[in-house]
Amino acid sequence: MTTQEVTVSLNNGLFFMAHIDQFKVPMDTTNEFSQQAGPSPKKLMLSALGGCTGMDVVSILHKMKVSFTDFSIDIKASLTEEHPKIFKDVQVMYKIKLATEDQQKMEKAVTLSQEKYCGVNAMFKSFASVSSNILFL
Repeated sequence: MTTQEVTVSLNNGLFFMAHIDQFKVPMDTTNEFSQQAGPSPKKLMLSALGGCTGMDVVSILHKMKVSFTDFSIDIKASLTEEHPKIFKDVQVMYKIKLATEDQQKMEKAVTLSQEKYCGVNAMFKSFASVSSNILFL
């Protein structure tokens, strides 16, 4: 079994710093106590989803020898009304510029990421509805 570890320490107020390997990631609240020192933990979760699936898609497209540019992922999520407020609906929009003949390969890469490779996506699916679309630029 693989174990992963991070340390999260209080800076001041409600501003925390995550120590992840040699990296530091700031986290702050979104309420009136915010010091505007970093993103919220929930938005970092959405970023983790984007990074995970994005790395999968790029890796798969490279293996398929697909050339592309302007790749980005927009993620929107709604929260439940009651506490603890968790994500209930998550929409992942992949945006990419590539040749028309490679669009099916992009669709396959997204499907493989979502159904087989992206562990963060699998975790999200355990508590939220996750949908996706591709916008070909």
